[in-house]
Amino acid sequence: MKKNKGFTLIELLVVISILGVLLALSIFGMQGARESSRDGRRKADLEQIKSGLEMYRADCNAYPTTLGTTLKGSGTPSTCPVSNVYISSVPVDPTSTTRKYAYTSDGTTYALCAALEQSLPSVTGCGGGCTATCNYKITNP
Repeated sequence: MKKNKGFTLIELLVVISILGVLLALSIFGMQGARESSRDGRRKADLEQIKSGLEMYRADCNAYPTTLGTTLKGSGTPSTCPVSNVYISSVPVDPTSTTRKYAYTSDGTTYALCAALEQSLPSVTGCGGGCTATCNYKITNP
C-alpha cells in the first residue's frame, strides 16, 4: 500500500495558528515603533521652528506673536526686511488631521508645544493650541 506524502489537517492548523500568533505580536510591536517615530518627528519639527524663531528675533528684536505657514521678516526695524525668510514652510504635525502644534508669544517670550503619543505628564502654558493634551514644550532660552 502506498503511503501519502503530505501534511495532515491538524499539522496545517498548528502551523497556521503559530504564524498568526507571530504576526499579531509583530504588528503590536511595530505600533510602538511608529508612535516613537512620529514623536521624534514632532520634537525635530519644534527644534526647527525654534531655530527659525531665534533667527527672527536676532534680526527683528522680538518674537512673532503669531506663526503662520511661513516665517518672514516683518519690515520693522530695517534689520528685519520682508525679503528675509526664516522658515519657508512651518512644519505641521505628522498626523496633522488629529493633532496640531501650539505656539504662543507676547513678543519677548514664546512657548512651542506638541502632543506626543507617548504617555508623559501634561505641560502648562501652551495656550490651548494643542488638539490633544500637550506634553512636550519648548520655550525660549
